[in-house]
Amino acid sequence: MAVVERGPRERMVFSAAQLIRRDGVASTGMREVAAHADAPRGSLQHYFPGGKEQLVNEAVGWAGRYAGNRVARFLAALPEPTPSGLFAEMVRQWTDEYQSAGFAGGCPVAAATVDCAESTASTREAAAAAFAAWTGPVAGALADMGVPEERAGGLATLMISALEGAILMSRAERDVRPLTTVARELTPLLDAAVSGEW
Repeated sequence: MAVVERGPRERMVFSAAQLIRRDGVASTGMREVAAHADAPRGSLQHYFPGGKEQLVNEAVGWAGRYAGNRVARFLAALPEPTPSGLFAEMVRQWTDEYQSAGFAGGCPVAAATVDCAESTASTREAAAAAFAAWTGPVAGALADMGVPEERAGGLATLMISALEGAILMSRAERDVRPLTTVARELTPLLDAAVSGEW
């Protein structure tokens, strides 16, 4: 299978997402993005005529699509898909990263929301769209597992909200305890939704 190489534009969007997840929007400069992406600095204006705001918004959009696309991979890793199994895989992605690479990175969508929700309407809108791009596939997966349609969206929101909060707490504590705690505590609630007990 041939490896598709990213062009400079795609590399810059990816690099912006990686730097935002580590440093936040305010501390991520255009020069740092170009250097991280190994792209000519002059290409930033060519590819992102809207400047940093456009680049941030595209990085946030990429992150939302990436998270949404991961849902299918998480499900494929489960011998028998269950709501708690899906959530455990979502959590495991972060516990694995933190245990192997440290606690430097978080979610770029969350970082952009914290930094820009009140100051930059387009970034707030991009973040909302990114969360929707993630919530939709989670809700769809839950519905496919037998969670009633009217509950699937709410549970998807709960799962993502709990995960995002646990990521923040884990970074603050430098410990995966918040992540493992939310996975454990939500297990009975999530799985009970399939049988309609809750």
